[in-house]
Amino acid sequence: MTPAIFGLSGPTLTGEERDFFRDADPVGYILFARNCVDPQQLRALTDDLRAIHGRDRLLVSIDQEGGRVQRMKPPVWTRYPAGEAFDRLYEIAPASAIEAIRMNAEAMGRDLAEAGINVDFHAPFDVRRPETDGVIGDRALGGDPMRVAALGRALMEGLGRAGVAGCLKHMPGHGRAMADSHKELPVVEASAAELEADLAPFRRLADAPIGMSAHIVFTAWDADNPATLSPFVIQRIIRETIGFDGLLLTDDIDMQALSGNIPDRAEKALAAGCDVVLNCWAKIPEMEGIAERCPALSEEGSGRLARALEPMESKPTEGERRDLLAKRDALFTAAGLAA
Repeated sequence: MTPAIFGLSGPTLTGEERDFFRDADPVGYILFARNCVDPQQLRALTDDLRAIHGRDRLLVSIDQEGGRVQRMKPPVWTRYPAGEAFDRLYEIAPASAIEAIRMNAEAMGRDLAEAGINVDFHAPFDVRRPETDGVIGDRALGGDPMRVAALGRALMEGLGRAGVAGCLKHMPGHGRAMADSHKELPVVEASAAELEADLAPFRRLADAPIGMSAHIVFTAWDADNPATLSPFVIQRIIRETIGFDGLLLTDDIDMQALSGNIPDRAEKALAAGCDVVLNCWAKIPEMEGIAERCPALSEEGSGRLARALEPMESKPTEGERRDLLAKRDALFTAAGLAA
């Protein structure tokens, strides 16, 4: 199995994609707005992906956070608020915020599960600071580590109620980055002691099944390599200090924070200790390069993948999606806020 999650070019598979995916047998797929037209089309696409591999337990993922990061877009799908909305509610009524974000995530998870999507790359556990780059901004769940952990746990519980796995991102923390890693390489010069606050939410959720690395240099740990390509950060910080033993994915390997060609980046990330490379842009030559150059998914990675895809005992709360969202909105209204 190729240790990669690949993107698709459009709302249906091309013949070239179908042939390549069958031969390469990637860990899974990631969907974007270009792949999401309506519920019927999207379900047909995810069913088609599973048919290629002959297995129901195939990782099919998406970035569906709400706010500006929402690949299944309104008006076809429901609009969901960004993480900052729940941070504002927490300021007034912490218990209400935790319940609201749980119900919001369950409603969102039902959208995903109905579409055949079983992994949501949500939520950012990055601790927001005054200098945090806007690429995180209102996506963050707050500036206090324990608040981020509390809201994040409830969010992931809500997704789980719908049978969808969430993801810890971006380890070991994107909150101190003052640049957008999509465009350039952020360098964080905080001390190891200062970075303890950034690690705290991840430590609280270290038993999560899936996590994602950050393309950021942390000079206190490795001044030469971004976390995604750093054996020290992955092994000593993410695996040991945080205690994360789930499936570790790279952030999109195509981001400009990283240098070199795509297969080179993929090889280095896997050699550093990432289990799986995320490659989003559906460029056949680059995907072929990853499949040709990278070793098969490791035995440890296979075990982590199996655990991540274990069928979750879906325990939906009573009521339809609209009932969940109505209860969420009532909690905001009682606090004098809008979702």
